[in-house]
Amino acid sequence: MTKFIKDIFPGVFLALFVALGAKFLERLLPLQYIGESVLALFLGIFLNNFIKTDKFSKGLKFTSKKILKLAIIFLGASLNIAMVLHVGKLSLTVMVFTLLTCFGGGHFIGKALGLNWRMSSLISAGTGICGGSAIAALAPVIDAEDVDVAYAMSATFIFDIAMIVLFPIMGRALNLSDIAYGLWTGTAVNDTSSVVAAGYAYSEAAGDFATMVKLTRTLSIIPTVLVFSIISQKKKSDRSKGQGVGVKISSIFPYFILGFLALSLINSFGFISESLAHNLKTLSKFLMVMALGSIGLNTSFKDLQKSGINPMVHGFVISLLVVVVSLLVQVFMGLV
Repeated sequence: MTKFIKDIFPGVFLALFVALGAKFLERLLPLQYIGESVLALFLGIFLNNFIKTDKFSKGLKFTSKKILKLAIIFLGASLNIAMVLHVGKLSLTVMVFTLLTCFGGGHFIGKALGLNWRMSSLISAGTGICGGSAIAALAPVIDAEDVDVAYAMSATFIFDIAMIVLFPIMGRALNLSDIAYGLWTGTAVNDTSSVVAAGYAYSEAAGDFATMVKLTRTLSIIPTVLVFSIISQKKKSDRSKGQGVGVKISSIFPYFILGFLALSLINSFGFISESLAHNLKTLSKFLMVMALGSIGLNTSFKDLQKSGINPMVHGFVISLLVVVVSLLVQVFMGLV
């Protein structure tokens, strides 16, 4: 046990240092549009050029795998399944179509661009669900490489920044109501912080509704991860046996997703106080920042350059499709 702690301590401490640095940098920024998770990832990639990570490797791997899964479990305490019913059928209908667009369209676009299915799936998850949290939740299930995670985070982040600026302008040009704009923003913008920024830039009512829709959208992490667990296990089975599926139930339901779901249900039934839910969410976000910092430390600019421009093209096309589909569904529903 002592040897294990000695082996992982340097890497965990380095990831902690990067996470604290990211939080500090976020406070220095005049506008809170760039989240600490993205800052930690890029700070880690930057430090990778100057630090020999060999002696930190075990701790960084522990942080990016084990601590990341713990962060996802704690995230469940902030989600309330009853919120789905509160937001209503309007948001659920739009979300179904945007998710189908992300994963259906993303699959074919990824193939056309020659991307591996892991990177393509992560970009689709980040765009369709909730940016970094969805990417972080899906990555260990499909055994994604650190460079896949880094590129997926980069792709979703870049287009989020554009959406924060463009959405209020387009919303006013289209003369959208607060409800229509909030629904559009909550289903088409990726990261929660970006949804909040774009929503409240339009109006307080639009911001409130957009945030509620976004939190409901986050719950789609659960079925998405379960579906990809089955896909991943089938691919592994086909490679090893060449026939049959041979999927293990324990692999379909990873322990961290079961923990995430359990805390979500406990919170939905009111057994977790607001203060505890808030504290667990804060802890979850920080642990996720540490994990993404460790992923950045394991990723070099050379690794990203090898992937070329195609992942960014994938992110742009999927983001554009989701923006259009979300609005069109509202048109057909008579909300616009």
